[in-house]
Order: sequence, then structure tokens, then C-alpha cells
Amino acid sequence: MSITLIENRLQQYPVLSKQDELNAIKEIAQEIALAGLSRSDFFKHAGFQGGTCLRIIYGLSRFSEDLDFILLKPDKNFIWKPYLSLMLSEFQAYGFQIEVQDRSKADDNIKKAFIKDDSFGQVLKLNHKRNASDIQKIQIKLEIDTHPPMASQFEVKYLDFPYPFSLTLQDLPSLFAGKCHALLCRTYAKGRDWYDFVWYVSQKTEINYLFLKNALYQSGPWKGKNISLTKEWVIDALSEKVKTINWEQTKQDVARFLKPREAETLQLWSTEFFNQMINKLV
Repeated sequence: MSITLIENRLQQYPVLSKQDELNAIKEIAQEIALAGLSRSDFFKHAGFQGGTCLRIIYGLSRFSEDLDFILLKPDKNFIWKPYLSLMLSEFQAYGFQIEVQDRSKADDNIKKAFIKDDSFGQVLKLNHKRNASDIQKIQIKLEIDTHPPMASQFEVKYLDFPYPFSLTLQDLPSLFAGKCHALLCRTYAKGRDWYDFVWYVSQKTEINYLFLKNALYQSGPWKGKNISLTKEWVIDALSEKVKTINWEQTKQDVARFLKPREAETLQLWSTEFFNQMINKLV
């Protein structure tokens, strides 16, 4: 396969800086990785989720670094190795000399792997010349939840780069439920989570409350507790959460993933702003 296909794809991105170009290359690499997974039976067993899912499938404005997945059914024996081999072959077909590493631990529910590439500067014609001090390597982390909460719903979508292929992903209500679980249960405030929350609200996305309830029961402050979970419960819990957040610090987490135009919206971030967003939940 010709590297020209990749270079043409890169030209479709409005890159105004080295960081923009690096983000675009990362996203192209993510799409190649997804195509490699699709060639296997991976999406018969797992669904795509997370910020990169929103970015690639639904056009979320922020860039996202990792590829996150969830098994359709729990399987403690899941291993990345056969899928990493197929991804390696996929990248090699386009001239990339990537390194794949399985960092999974046998007793972890979240199994991790990494794709690393330091050849893009030699393989691709770049618009922004990179100096020795610039980042010369891209790294993509892959994570899969092998013991997921029950009641997630899934659907099939299609992508057309680097060629047409299908993939399974969580539907939007289940994705939103997973995001709400992260917002409520993280011990720190992650700006990317709150940016995504605003996107879900703006799309009038419903929440898969049963999936959220099961996730809260499985991990976090409400682990093992039978919650009478309703929209009102979620509104109250999120409202309590936003009272504890330093929004100036939280903005810094997400700003580097946004174009200047989108980054301007961060000026609105405050407890009052998010309380209004929370009260728009459908």
C-alpha cells in the first residue's frame, strides 16, 4: 500500500502548528490501528469507547490520545498478543516501523498495550519541519476492560479510512453513562472528562442508567451499594462534585487538545456553568 494515501489524509487536516500536525498523525495512526483490529475478530468480542471514539466516530472537537475498548462479555483470559500482531502488519503495509508492547498484568481487569512509532518523520512529508528538540515519537495506549459492568448497549458503525471497515462501539447513552461514572468516581478532576460532558449535554444524549448503576456498584465510592439511581440522583451527585473542583487547573488538562477557537469556550468553565449544564440532562 502506498504512503501517498496517508499523506493525502494528512493534507485534509488544517494543521497550523507542529502540535496540530503531530495530533493529526496520531489520529491517522489510531485509524490504522482500528482497521487492523477490524481485520481480525476483535470487534466480535469488544466495543470501542472513550474520547477517541467520540472524536473519530462523532467528530468531537478535541483530540484524544488513547484507544479504549470494553469487552461485550467478561473474559478474564483476554490477551492482546494476537491483535497486536495484526496491527503490526497493518502499519508495516503503510511503511511504518512500529513497536508494540503488551503491558497487561494477569490479575488486572484493565489490560493495557502500547503502539510506538518513531519513523513518521522519515516516512511522511511534513508541512512543519521538526527539530531535534521536538517530539520524534508517537505513542498510543490501548486499554480494554475485561470485566465490564453489565447492561451496556452496542452498535455497529463504518469508517472509510484507510479503507472501508466496520467496528462495534458502545451506543451514545452507554458512552455517556461511562463518562458519568468517571466524573463521579475519579479522585481527581480531568478536564477532558468535563469537556466531553458538555458535548454529551449539547447533543441531548440520554444516559443508560442501568449501565451507570452497575458501574457504580462495581467500583468507586458507591461500590457494593444498591443505589436507587434516577436522573435526579445523578444531578445531585454531579452538583456536589462540581463544588469541589478547581476549574483553572482543570482547564489546563484539556486546553492542549483543542484548537484556539474551541479553547475559548474554557473561559466559561465555573461551578455555575456546570450546574446549568447538569440541569440540562435529559
